[in-house]
Amino acid sequence: MTEKRVSRRRLLAAVALSSPVTGCAGVLEEPQSGDTTPRRTSTTTAEGSPGSASTTSVAATEAVTGVSNPWGLAVLPDEAGLLVTEQAGRLLLADVATGDRTELAGVPEVHARGQGGLLDVTLHPNFDSNRFVYLTYSVSGEGGSTTRIGRGQLERDRSRLADFEPVYTARPFVASNGHYGSRAVFDTEGYLYISVGDRQFKNFGPGHVAQQLDNDLGSVLRLQDDGSPPDSNPFVDDPDASDAVFTYGNRNPQGLTIHPETGAVWETEYGERDGDEINVLAKGKNYGWPVADNSCEYGTETPVGVSHQEREDVVGPVYGWACGSGGFPPSGTTFYDGDAFPDWRGDLFVAGLAKQYLAHFTVDGREVTEAEPLLADQGQRIRDVTVSPASGYLYAAVDADNAPIYRIAPDG
Repeated sequence: MTEKRVSRRRLLAAVALSSPVTGCAGVLEEPQSGDTTPRRTSTTTAEGSPGSASTTSVAATEAVTGVSNPWGLAVLPDEAGLLVTEQAGRLLLADVATGDRTELAGVPEVHARGQGGLLDVTLHPNFDSNRFVYLTYSVSGEGGSTTRIGRGQLERDRSRLADFEPVYTARPFVASNGHYGSRAVFDTEGYLYISVGDRQFKNFGPGHVAQQLDNDLGSVLRLQDDGSPPDSNPFVDDPDASDAVFTYGNRNPQGLTIHPETGAVWETEYGERDGDEINVLAKGKNYGWPVADNSCEYGTETPVGVSHQEREDVVGPVYGWACGSGGFPPSGTTFYDGDAFPDWRGDLFVAGLAKQYLAHFTVDGREVTEAEPLLADQGQRIRDVTVSPASGYLYAAVDADNAPIYRIAPDG
């Protein structure tokens, strides 16, 4: 297949004719059955950060193919492998240079129903010395199912997770197969943050689980690396509250990332009908769901609660999609802090499901501005995105059966 680099003007003109989202152009080569050979899929010209006159030429390549509903990604140090969770319960270790992958043993049994299954994966900050890999997943038990996080050690031969053990289980178990949340990230101080969804409770009002502190639902939790809540958590002195809760009033958060300069935790979460959000999390704060939100109830024009601006006791998003906007169901997210794309340092990338592209935002303090997206020409739901600390390349997972993992690298 012959590929040509096109000017930005020609590129945007071509995309305007073929897609409602500008920024990408290219063609997708479908792999033959059983073919795992990495291949070029598109070339994109994307704008840099505000104040930069330069543009960035990008190549998107299928680094790994044939993955079944991937959910979470984590790059090993020195890009020695890419960990990929499959929602049905498999953990893969992929070679991004060859596309080969191995299914790892020692993975826990999961409740693979509805939106549940094997979900996120992240590495301990001291992975080089302790080899700890953390997994979030849904489990069944008395009363239904819930979100759990556990850890095991990646063996030196990279064939299994040894001595895997649960470290925290969200309470309570609920008779629902939705809204598990389930992203996990370590901050610069070594605390582990876990998102837990509201499990689809519809009693919109102050009695909703996301507004109650005596449970872990509709919250972002903060733990130590062994799963115990730190003494500095905001509600540890409240006997009626969960010690693990860091923030609450969160509907179904599926994105967590750490700002590379401030160390703040940024979060993305789904609204009801539209109402999707990008939030900056602060200790002990209430993010409003469902008493203050920008959503409407599904199938209606009825607002869920009031606007964030009408209540002084809640924190509004730094960026959102109001009811009627069409929304942007956001999944995994990451700040870019690599060397491959210097113009993108400090920018935020958010995986888009229904919108079917990787959103790109410039960030100046709390001001968030959408820039040209990536992968918009592929017509695929993007579930997660991560940055390799070694190469600075982005890796993005497609939410589908027989799906690719894209490598996004400089073109040329």
